Amino acid sequence: MKLGQTARQRLCDAGVELRQYNPLKLRLRFRNLHRDHRKLIIIDDSCCFVGGTGATDEFWNPSKPDEHWHEAMVEIAGPLIEDWRRLFDAQWTLCLKRRIWQLPLPQRLPKIPANPRGGVGLGRVAYAAARQHSDILHSLLRNLQRAERRIWLATPYFLPTGRVRRELMRAARRGVEVRLLLTSRNTDHPSVRYAGQRYYPRLLRAGVRIHEYQPHFLHLKVVLVDDWVSIGSCNFDHWNLRWNLEANLEALDKSLSTAVAESFERDFSHSLEIDLQRWHARPLRLRLYQRMWGLLDRLVINIFNRSG
Repeated sequence: MKLGQTARQRLCDAGVELRQYNPLKLRLRFRNLHRDHRKLIIIDDSCCFVGGTGATDEFWNPSKPDEHWHEAMVEIAGPLIEDWRRLFDAQWTLCLKRRIWQLPLPQRLPKIPANPRGGVGLGRVAYAAARQHSDILHSLLRNLQRAERRIWLATPYFLPTGRVRRELMRAARRGVEVRLLLTSRNTDHPSVRYAGQRYYPRLLRAGVRIHEYQPHFLHLKVVLVDDWVSIGSCNFDHWNLRWNLEANLEALDKSLSTAVAESFERDFSHSLEIDLQRWHARPLRLRLYQRMWGLLDRLVINIFNRSG
């Protein structure tokens, strides 16, 4: 919405090719909700960057270094770049289609082997395409089910599907260390935070640990299951998976998983852990916000479920 006609024209005049995904039109009604949420930069054939950072000063403003969003990107080199380029090229072409949200589906879903040999630099593109293709979700569920040691998940908008919530609780009950890194009061959508907090009590009682990051707005989309890593644009919430194009890097690589674990540890140390005692001591004002936004989220998603 902020990339107006003047800015678009300046880009075109400078020689930049520009295409828009699903431009807003009144006749599309709810189909206007289909958005491209992927964040992908490909530079020649040498490297690409994938994560959750957008091209906006809200993510990092040099004039206000203390007000940035807390974010992560991963740099990729080698043969995997070709897969990311194919994903970009396919979407570039599909932007010219009339019914842009109806994407062709792959015949078979690729996945990283459960027990790869070596596991050095092994990765793949995982993606979602507006309800039709839930590759990212299915892969997350598979890894949650076979977790043995840890499940650390960071997301700014904690509205997970019912299946994800159940797998998190089952893992915690069987002794896996399950820790969630979520936003605090520093968020661009307080209503989403309040709606997601309605899931806290059941998760806490199941043994899930919940940390709210304090210094800045946490915008990470990172999952670490044992040594398996998923980093990208997907928040794993039911809104993203219903309407958005998403793309994550999934990888088994010791150096990457070690760096991700160290990042999580630093963020946990700058977070406020929410336990049941703290949860029950929250003020009445927060209880009302959580109840109101939670009910509204449930109502709206149920309407879309019936209409879909």
